[in-house]
Order: sequence, then structure tokens, then C-alpha cells
Amino acid sequence: MSAPTHTRPPRATRRGVDIRLPWWALALPVLAFVTLLLLILDPSDAHAAAGEPAIAHLMQWLRQLIAR
Repeated sequence: MSAPTHTRPPRATRRGVDIRLPWWALALPVLAFVTLLLLILDPSDAHAAAGEPAIAHLMQWLRQLIAR
């Protein structure tokens, strides 16, 4: 007797991938990025900084570009 040829596909391919991440899996990288960005934009505590950093000019240019 022959074996049946129809097999059921794996569960992930029937309904698409069903992956659920916890809330902190997205919140922690966003928090880290925002914190580092704020540190770059406010270099007032940097004692060795001479003049305005180039990143501040870039961010000011971006703000002006977005405001148009």
C-alpha cells in the first residue's frame, strides 16, 4: 500500500509568521537612541570641546530644512 502524499505545511507558513515581542524589546533601543542623541546635542559638559561641534550645525540645518 502506498503512503499518502499530502502533508500539512508547517504552522508558520499557513498563517504567516506570528512573532510577538515584549514591549521593552522596542522601548529599550528607542530610549537608548534618544538618550545618546540628547547627549550629542547638548555637549555643555564636555570640557575638551572647542567651539560648537559639527553635529550641532547638522542638527540645526535639519531643523531648518524640516521647518520649511
